[in-house]
Amino acid sequence: MFFIRKRSYIRAVKPQTMSATRTIKPTESELEILQILWTKGLATVREVHEELASSKEVGYTTTLKLMQIMHEKGLVKRDDSMRTHVYQAAVNKEKTQKHLLGKMIDSLFGGSPTQLVIQALGEHKASPEELEKIQRLLNDLKKQ
Repeated sequence: MFFIRKRSYIRAVKPQTMSATRTIKPTESELEILQILWTKGLATVREVHEELASSKEVGYTTTLKLMQIMHEKGLVKRDDSMRTHVYQAAVNKEKTQKHLLGKMIDSLFGGSPTQLVIQALGEHKASPEELEKIQRLLNDLKKQ
C-alpha cells in the first residue's frame, strides 16, 4: 500500500487499484524489452541487455534504467529477493497487442480495420500458409 497526496488530503491506495485503471502505454524501447520478457519468461537485466545488444547499440545502464522505469509503471515485475534482480512481464502480451493495435487503427487508419489489412497485405508478401489462415478467419467472421 502507498499514499497519494491530493491537494489538502492524503489517501491510501492499493497498487492493484491503480494498475487496473492504468492504460497500457509502453514506449518503443519498452516494447522491445517486453518482447524479450514475453519470450524468456524470466530474465535479469544482463540477459535482457545482451539480447538487445545483439540487434542494436545500447548501454547496460540504459537497459537497467528502462527496466526500473518499467517496474515503476507496472509493466514488469521484479524479484529482488536475491542479489541479482529477476524481471518478468507484468502485462499480458495479447492484451497489450490488442490495445496498441486498436490505438493504431484509430489514429492511423481512421478507425478502419479494412484499411489496416489492405495496407499490411499490400506492403508485405504473405506466405500461402498465412493467406490460408487469413481466409479461415474471414470465413469464420462471415459465419458470425
